Amino acid sequence: MRFTHESLPQRVRFATGEADAALAAEIDRLGARRVMVIASGREAETAARITSEIPVALRHDEVVMHVPVEVAERARARAAEHTVDAIVCIGGGSTTGLAKAVALTTGLPIVAVPTTYAGSEATDVWGLTSDGTKTTGVDPRVLPGAVVYDASLLATLPGELAVASGLNALAHCVDAMWGPRVDPIDQVFATEGIRGLAAGLPKVARDSAGVEGIEQTLYGAYLAAVSFTSAGSGMHHKICHVLGGMFDLPHAQTHAVVLPHVLAFNAPSAPEAEARMASAFGAASAVEGLAGLRTTLGAPQALKDYGMPEDGIAQAVAPILAAIPDNNPAPVTEANLAALLRAAWAGAHPDKREES
Repeated sequence: MRFTHESLPQRVRFATGEADAALAAEIDRLGARRVMVIASGREAETAARITSEIPVALRHDEVVMHVPVEVAERARARAAEHTVDAIVCIGGGSTTGLAKAVALTTGLPIVAVPTTYAGSEATDVWGLTSDGTKTTGVDPRVLPGAVVYDASLLATLPGELAVASGLNALAHCVDAMWGPRVDPIDQVFATEGIRGLAAGLPKVARDSAGVEGIEQTLYGAYLAAVSFTSAGSGMHHKICHVLGGMFDLPHAQTHAVVLPHVLAFNAPSAPEAEARMASAFGAASAVEGLAGLRTTLGAPQALKDYGMPEDGIAQAVAPILAAIPDNNPAPVTEANLAALLRAAWAGAHPDKREES
């Protein structure tokens, strides 16, 4: 066996009901005195409550999905204007993404307080969108130095969004199983992440405010993100990044829809990874395990339901094909990729064999 695994430096606090105290401790540890708080209007009340004990110099609420470049530039300008020395982001992936965009050019440290299962808080991956094209990259400056997980902050997340966000986390696990830099440690984390998500998400779907289900799901989502950031972005995320940027699709729902199609496409060509995932789901196969979970959760089904035009299938094939890593388990062609996208667009049953 021969591989190189790198663990990213980050402090993680699981502190249900104690986000304010945990956040204050992390800011004190940084020695920050002029903090920029990034939180959307939807999170304003929560943000005000849990930041009451830290020295806030700026509150910024312009949060836009997929982080348009012009939105990032305005946030960077405000950070410079207020001479902030740290960033606190409170929210989901779009909020964390904006904090990362600011950190990318300023080097400011980030403390992340997630309110969804997006997982961006545990990665060193950034993304910016310009003219319908989403560009992603990896940079150590964007990795939050600390993360505060407080299950009580996710208790008000609407059930449908919680399900989509949790399936987005599950997509991190699946992609990590065959990412371009995957190693055995990544696969261990991803497998345990699937177990946590498969156990927690049904509880969240039944009772979106139940702390036990939220804690299990957060645990799985964190492991998913850790495995993904080490293994790298695979076929699934390349598809979703292109589609999201090109058609301004909602992030979590897009991942939730595309995931079963990519799993069905790649699993037959990755038997060892497939066996790990099947075991984590407690099913005869990974495809069956995911399908059963999706049925239980009432998962999103079709990209057309979220605004993707049918003619976008042909438009997206070339940029996706160019982005998919060379080590993808199954060979990808224009025909089978178009078939996968059409099935995801229509909400059809995922089937790798349909290529026309």
